[in-house]
Amino acid sequence: MPESPSLAVVLAAGKGTRMKSELPKVLTPVCGRSMVAYVVDALHAAGVDKIVVVVGYRAELVEQELGGRPGVEFALQAEQLGTGHAVMMCRE
Repeated sequence: MPESPSLAVVLAAGKGTRMKSELPKVLTPVCGRSMVAYVVDALHAAGVDKIVVVVGYRAELVEQELGGRPGVEFALQAEQLGTGHAVMMCRE
């Protein structure tokens, strides 16, 4: 039986106000790379076919960071209404 494609959701819409930065928290650099880049690379290494990244605060910066990576799509959470709401943004 062939394997079905795998899907992962990355919640990346938060502001990260406690991090004292204008960047979305997922773009905080760690050893020269953004935190979200590590997550996406790990998902690809694990064989995940499709990655939906939920973006919100300064979404254009996150999309710029991850744009062009295979299998990565974006879902916009225009209003920050919690984790459950962020997951609901992926339904389409």
